[in-house]
Amino acid sequence: MIAQMRDIVAGALAPTATADHAGGLAAALYAGRHIEFFSYGFADDATGRKVTPDTLFNLASLRKPFEATLVALGVLRGELRLDDRLPKYLPELSGNYIRNVTVGQLATHTSGLLLPTDHPPWPNEEFTREQFIALLNAFTPAPGIAPGRQRVYTHAGYVLLQLVLERCYGKPIHALIQRRILRPLAMGSTFLPERGPDHRAVMDAAAMQRVVQGYSDQGMAIGPIGNQQSYFDFPGTGQMFASARDLAAFAAACVDGRAIDPHLREALRLTQREAFRVDERFGQGLAWETVRLPGVTIVDKPGGLNNASGYIGLVPARRIGIVLLANRGEYPHEIARYKILPELARLIASH
Repeated sequence: MIAQMRDIVAGALAPTATADHAGGLAAALYAGRHIEFFSYGFADDATGRKVTPDTLFNLASLRKPFEATLVALGVLRGELRLDDRLPKYLPELSGNYIRNVTVGQLATHTSGLLLPTDHPPWPNEEFTREQFIALLNAFTPAPGIAPGRQRVYTHAGYVLLQLVLERCYGKPIHALIQRRILRPLAMGSTFLPERGPDHRAVMDAAAMQRVVQGYSDQGMAIGPIGNQQSYFDFPGTGQMFASARDLAAFAAACVDGRAIDPHLREALRLTQREAFRVDERFGQGLAWETVRLPGVTIVDKPGGLNNASGYIGLVPARRIGIVLLANRGEYPHEIARYKILPELARLIASH
């Protein structure tokens, strides 16, 4: 069956990562304690450095499930509550709207927040922490928007969630993710580096030699190797970098997790639980989205920048997970949601 699964994945991915496409693709499949890797194309077209399972990619919004896991761990350990209002942690949030938003609403994108950094036309400036707090305090929603009433995807909401977690625990976000998630899962090739003055991740030379060059969907190089993007100029607001091998371990923990700490296992399950029903097909958990398709329910998270694309898709009922990491914008990750994962689930169900 593993050979059949491998054929399903490779058959779908190979056409999306041909010589006509800039950069490359690293993918990983977890299926019932078995991991398969798939590598295509180049980490850096200019030097011909090939993609491997250990190549480091910019995760873009694939970072969000890690913050959501910190929230879930905090809930399970009694350190915070999903219905805690934000001023409990950040008393400087005093605006009429923002002071009524809860931790859980940030984590499930139901806060109603929509700031300039969340949608085009994109701002040209960066925001200091003080300016960000002022933006939040001044926020007035569109008519009919209220905390908890709707799902509006917001990157700024997760930047705010970072500040909540840092204030709750008195530690920077990279240290919290490292200690509570990466170290227990032995994810030694996942980094949340500081952003240097040239907008490059600050990483040691050995790690930087494994990092991709990012490309637009048209094949143009965007930014230097290790490019980090953010509209916020305070620490911890750049992107994570990780390998397909490390994210395979994360996906395995999400759908299986038998060998890990029970608190962490339960936290990963809690993040996947649907908290808000969007419509008959889609729902929202803590960072994760739920997609009900005929015969299969998928829990997944896409992410992307203009020079990076990522996707983690899970079928918890079948203990399947898939990871896609591409060093170009607009990679068609929907192929995993609508084709690969349903086919794998049907294959397992038929055996």
